[in-house]
Amino acid sequence: MRRLVALLHLAAAALSAAGLCATLWRGPAEPGNALAFGLVIAVGEFARVRFPDTDGGTRTVGPLGIAGALGYALLGEVGGEPTTHGVLQVVAVAVVGSLCGLAPHVARGTAPPLDDSVRGVLGVGFAAACFQPLYNSGTLGEAMGRGPGYALCLLAITLLTGVCDALLTALLAAGRTGWPFGPLLRDELAGRLGIVPAIAATGAVIALAVAVAGLWALPVFCVPLLLTQFSFRRYASVRATYRQTIASLARATEVAGYTPHGHARRVAVLSRAVGRELGLREPELTVLEYAALMHDIGQLSLVDPVRGGATEPLVPEERRRIALLGGAVVRQTGVAPEVALVVERQADPYRDQPVTARVIRAVNAYEDLRAGRDDAGERPGARTAYALERLRTATGRDYEPRVVEALARVVTRGREA
Repeated sequence: MRRLVALLHLAAAALSAAGLCATLWRGPAEPGNALAFGLVIAVGEFARVRFPDTDGGTRTVGPLGIAGALGYALLGEVGGEPTTHGVLQVVAVAVVGSLCGLAPHVARGTAPPLDDSVRGVLGVGFAAACFQPLYNSGTLGEAMGRGPGYALCLLAITLLTGVCDALLTALLAAGRTGWPFGPLLRDELAGRLGIVPAIAATGAVIALAVAVAGLWALPVFCVPLLLTQFSFRRYASVRATYRQTIASLARATEVAGYTPHGHARRVAVLSRAVGRELGLREPELTVLEYAALMHDIGQLSLVDPVRGGATEPLVPEERRRIALLGGAVVRQTGVAPEVALVVERQADPYRDQPVTARVIRAVNAYEDLRAGRDDAGERPGARTAYALERLRTATGRDYEPRVVEALARVVTRGREA
C-alpha cells in the first residue's frame, strides 16, 4: 500500500509537470478563460474551511475551488464560441490556481496535507480526460447534441470524478495508516452522498452557463457558493466546540486524581483505531470515540480513587455500579444516548455487550496492564507483549478474541511504523 501511495504522488507530480510544461511551451489557449477560472480556483482554495477530522485532526474543504476546477475541465464553449484548451491546460490552470490560493496557508503553516493536492490534481485530470477528448473530437456533440443528454453527460462525469476522489482518499489513507481499505472506501462514499452531488452539479452548471452566457456567468454562480462556505465554517465551529466539550468532561477524572493523565485520550485514540481495524462504520466510530473518552467518568462516585485508576481488578458488581453511574452522568450532558449506552454496558459480560463496549473494555484493560507493569522496561515492547498476553489468556471469559487480535494488530503496526 505504501508503494501505491508513492505511485499516486508520482503520478500527480508527473501530470502537473506535463500540464505546466505543455502550456508554457505552446502558450495558453484562450488566456482570458484560463485566468478567470484560475482566479475562481485560487479564491476557493484561499477560502478553505477547516473541519475537525473524525480522527482528531482537521480536514480542510474548498467547495468553490473544486467546482471551479470541474467547471473548467468540462468547459467546451464560452459564449457560444468553442474552446481548445485541452486536458493538460486544465491541469496547469488547476495547479497554478491552487498554488496561488494556498500560498497564504503555507505561509501561516496551515496548508492542507499533500494528499489533498494529489487528489485534486488526479481528480481534475480525470474529469478533463473524460470530457475534453470527446468534446474536441466532436464525438460528444454527435452522440448527445446540445440538449438534456449533454447536461446529463456532464453531471455523470462529475459524479464519476467524486467516486474517483473517494477511491483515491481511501487508497491514500490505507497506505499511510494500514487501516482496511474496504471500510475506508465505504465511509468515504457514504460521507460524499450529500456534498459531492451538490458540488458536482455546480461544476456542471458553471460549464453550461459559461457556454451560453460567457464568463459573466462565473460570479453569478460562484458568489453564492462562496457565501455558502461561511455556513460551512459556522458548522465546523459548532462541531469543534461539541468535541472540545466532551474532551473537557473526560478530563474531569484526571483533574480529580481518579485516573492517570492522558488515559482517556489514549483509550479513545486506540479504541478508534481498533474499531477501524474491525471495519466499524463512521457513525459507530464516533460513538466509540466519545464513549471511550468518557468511560471512566463514573469513578467520580467513588469515595477513594482506585489505585492507578484501573477498574478491571474490582469485583464485577462494583465495576457495573461505576459503569451505570457513568452512563447516568453522560445522559445528563446532552451527548447522544448511544454514547451513554456504551458507557453503561462496558462492565457487562462481553457476549452481552455491543461491539463498541467490547472494544473499550479490551483497550482500557490493555492500557491499565501496560501502566501497571513496572518490571518490563528492560526491552522494547515488553509492556505491550505482557498486556496482550494477559488479555489473550482472559478471552474465554472477559474479552472477545476478535477484538483482542485486532488490538494486537493495531499496536504491532504502531510499533513498526
